Amino acid sequence: MPPDAGRAAEKVARQSYGKLIAFLAARSRDVPAAEDALSEALASALRVWPERGIPGNPEAWLLVAARRNLMQAARHRTVEANAQTTISVAFEEAEERMNAAGSAVFPDERLKLLFACTHPAIDSSVHTALMLQTVLGIEARTIARTFVVSPETMSQRLVRAKVKIRDAGIPFAVPPRPALPGRLVTVLSAIYAAYGLGWDGLDGEEERHSLAGEAIWLGRALLAVLPDEPEAIGLLSLMLHCEARRSARRDDSGRYVPLDEQDAAAWNVIMIAEADALLRKASGFDRFGPFQCQAAIQSVHAARRLSGTTDWQALTTLYAALVMMKPTLGARVSQAAVIGRATSATAGLVQLDKLDPRDIASYQPYWAARAFLLTQAGDDTAAADAYMTAIGLSDSPAVRDFLTGRLKEARQAISS
Repeated sequence: MPPDAGRAAEKVARQSYGKLIAFLAARSRDVPAAEDALSEALASALRVWPERGIPGNPEAWLLVAARRNLMQAARHRTVEANAQTTISVAFEEAEERMNAAGSAVFPDERLKLLFACTHPAIDSSVHTALMLQTVLGIEARTIARTFVVSPETMSQRLVRAKVKIRDAGIPFAVPPRPALPGRLVTVLSAIYAAYGLGWDGLDGEEERHSLAGEAIWLGRALLAVLPDEPEAIGLLSLMLHCEARRSARRDDSGRYVPLDEQDAAAWNVIMIAEADALLRKASGFDRFGPFQCQAAIQSVHAARRLSGTTDWQALTTLYAALVMMKPTLGARVSQAAVIGRATSATAGLVQLDKLDPRDIASYQPYWAARAFLLTQAGDDTAAADAYMTAIGLSDSPAVRDFLTGRLKEARQAISS
């Protein structure tokens, strides 16, 4: 097989998977069937494209092939005639949008699929994971690592949830306003989880960057539908603030650079300005929530570009508010680290010591923060032990290399 054909199929699968699944599932009301149909279409592409050449619009080719597979599968399952007619009529609009050049324009239904994945009829524990797989095409084993469960367990949960969407007739639609507040929280969390996977991936940067971009797209799409929801505004602001610093996360040699050591001149000024404008807009609704709070935290960090210093006291206040609203382990560890910078390393360590040992045993950010604060407190021996644990828990080679450098410094201080 010519390598170009294989790469083309992989690129379309990575970039258009969620969009194609959403379009197919929104019309067939059957997520597993849509996934099977698209998988068969991708397999066909790998067989056909090397012989006939890569089509001018690979996404359009896959849409037509997947539609055909879905129709054939429906016939094989001997669905009711009226249901078959519904599927046929719905998919005609896709073909009508195919022009002579082979291009296709079809609606992006990922936002509707996202709300379907987070419907109350589906177990809330699987909402985010289901969205990550169906809307963004992330593999079950990657999702399993994020949720610290086995790939088999995660696959079973996802299959059950998809069957539930089909069998319960869950609608593919943005819910009416009375039902929106509770649903919106879950959707926002799912989008941010997707962004987090993209943000964490220093290695395999192209794929991770694409995932972060998809999450930002979802945030913009959600805001277009719900322009008066301050937490939706806050989420987009938060993601843009983080994304603005992407290029500064590594130095010229590819080494990891922590936030407070990054070259602020390398941050994306336009993206920061948009993020701050969104945050100001959200504040006008007088409904302050955790995503707005996290965006405000990132805005304080971004202000270092102009002031040259970080306002650690402001960050202490904001983290106190965040922990009151949403006392996650990550927020509490970050709060301790900030207190360590704003007051003293000892005060930060006192905050870390309040956390349940069972929660932090395998939580890498805790050990990295603890190692840093112990170094600042002058306890290099304990810091070295904490750095060793943090290194062992890190999935990123770039982060491991950075922490290894800090470990060497601690050991040198011990021996001197």
